[in-house]
Parts: sequence; structure tokens; C-alpha cells
Amino acid sequence: MSIETEFDVTGTIARLFIYPVKSCAGIEVQEAVLTETGLGLDRAWMVVDAQGHFLTQRTLPRMALIRPQLKSSEMVLRAPGTLALHVALDVVEGPATVTVWDDTVPAWDMGALAAQWFSDFLGQPCRLVRFDPDHLRLSSKKWTGELDAHTQFADGFAVLVTSEASIDDLNERLVAKGHEAVGVERFRPNVVLGGVDAHDEDRIDGVHIAVGQGDEADTAELRHVKPCARCPIPNIDPATAQSSPAVSDTLSTYRSDKRLDGAITFGMNAVVARGAGQVLRVGQRFGAHYCFD
Repeated sequence: MSIETEFDVTGTIARLFIYPVKSCAGIEVQEAVLTETGLGLDRAWMVVDAQGHFLTQRTLPRMALIRPQLKSSEMVLRAPGTLALHVALDVVEGPATVTVWDDTVPAWDMGALAAQWFSDFLGQPCRLVRFDPDHLRLSSKKWTGELDAHTQFADGFAVLVTSEASIDDLNERLVAKGHEAVGVERFRPNVVLGGVDAHDEDRIDGVHIAVGQGDEADTAELRHVKPCARCPIPNIDPATAQSSPAVSDTLSTYRSDKRLDGAITFGMNAVVARGAGQVLRVGQRFGAHYCFD
């Protein structure tokens, strides 16, 4: 397969991010294993309330200040004014049942120490849980069609894709209105595309990534299935957890999406169509075809 000759659009993977704990800070990486549920260890853990319902920055902006670091055998979590919490990657405490959006799924509780650490920092009773890998949580077939696509604790789909040009375009608009530019981290993408036009991610069927030498056996495919409707989280500064409406207000002037009944969208939700077990790396070439309604 030739990336340069077979596709309408070509570019490179510019940045990669994983978010080990749902709604906490992300980790920028140079490479990540692609699994059926997305990038390895992405949204593998989640914070829940006393009733087992998921918690996010939507109601607890301070979650943005919780910063994970992955080491060979543990995840280290740090937050302002606290000692670090060390969570073993291969140890869980006991079974749990938790709810993320409309899905109630089995999980593994990470124990009293983790629960106390999150409860103290977030100011309410919390537990940290890990997704049960024996459970298959399917993305909505309304959007994935014939493909059985899996995810862990992500909102609904395995991977979120956006582009450098899209965030640059937004920042031009913000600065023109007298606001400060923002980082793409506010939009919590997994894959950031380089070398494409602003919002090309909306107009392509997905990305075919050359993970080897470019032949068919060494290609991973992320299929774009649903525009990502935006809640207030992009208004939250990940460095301070302070929120202001500038991002949402600016997006509302040009990002109303008829595919979602006028919802404000930024980025595309994608599923893993091919290539589980391959390694995605910054700098890899990709190709894509335009799709039209």
C-alpha cells in the first residue's frame, strides 16, 4: 500500500495522548499500543461516587489537576497538596459494579487507600475502579454499523481524533476576540493529525496508518464514526482547573453540526477497525479518503 498515491488526504500522526484515569489529566506519549478498546491503558480506570456512578470534570473540575504517571509496574498519581498515590498495575482489591453513562458494567475496586486519596482531594466520597477486561462494552451500533467496536471507560468510543489545524483555527478565532490561545489538551484527544486542513477529520472516513513498511499487513485503521459533541470540559484550563466560557462561546459561532441536530462538535470519535496489537508512533504516515453525505 502506498500512502501517498492511494488516498485523498495524507499526513502524519503529530501527537498521541492517553488518559489512564477517566477525566483526570492525560499523558502525552511518543508511542502507544493499539488495542481493540483504543490506546493501551486509556480510560482503564475511573473515579465513581458512593453509588458507583462515574465522576468527571463536568461536576468536579479539580479532577483536571490529578496527574498520572505510568511506570513499568505501577501508576503514580499526583495532585496539589497531596502525597503521591501509587497504584499497582497488576493488583485489584475486589469486584464492583459501576455505571458510565447508560452502561452498568463490572469493574474492580482499587481499595481503601485509593478511595481515601480521591475522596480527600475531591471533597466527597469516591472510589477508584478499574475496567474488567473480561467484559465487552460495545460502542453504539447506531454509529458503528456492522462493526462490533469495544471501549473501556471512555464516554462511548475507543479513540478521539482531531488535528493540529483544527486547534490552530480555533486559536485564531479566540485571539481575534481578545482571548488567550488554548492547548489541544482541553479537547482530550488520543490522536492529533498533522498535515491536514482544519476539521479534515470531519470529512474523512478514518485514518489508515502505516505502522510497518506500509503494506496491507502493517496497516492500522481507525474508522471515524461520530462527531464529538462538546460539553463544558474544554472551557476548563487543565493547568488551573478554572473555567471560563470563551472556548464554548467561540465554538458556538461556527461548529454547529447538523449530524447531531445542531450540537457543537470538535473532533471525531473513532473505533479500531484493524490493527489491534500494532504500535502507533508519532511521525507515522497515514492516508484517508474523503466521505460525502
